[in-house]
Amino acid sequence: MNVSVKSVKASAQAPSKPAAAVPSWPARTSAYIEELKHEMRLVSWPSREQVRSTTVVVIFTVFFFGLYFGVVDYLLALGQTNLYGLFSN
Repeated sequence: MNVSVKSVKASAQAPSKPAAAVPSWPARTSAYIEELKHEMRLVSWPSREQVRSTTVVVIFTVFFFGLYFGVVDYLLALGQTNLYGLFSN
C-alpha cells in the first residue's frame, strides 16, 4: 500500500486583504445607519386603532390565562392536600 502525504500550507488562515479594501469602522457605521433608515421607511406600521385593539386582546388573554391557571393551581393543591391527608392517618 503506497500512501503519499502532501504538505498542506496554512489554509485555515483567511487571505489578507489590502488595507484600502477594508472600510474603516466610521464608514461601516455610517453605511449601517443609512441602510437602517432605508429599511425603516419600508416598514408598514400599524395604525393607532390596530395597536389599541391588539393591546386589548393581549391584556384580556393574559388576565384570562392568569385566572385559569390560578384556578387549576388551587384545585391541584386542594387535591394534593386531600391525598396527603388520606395517607397520614
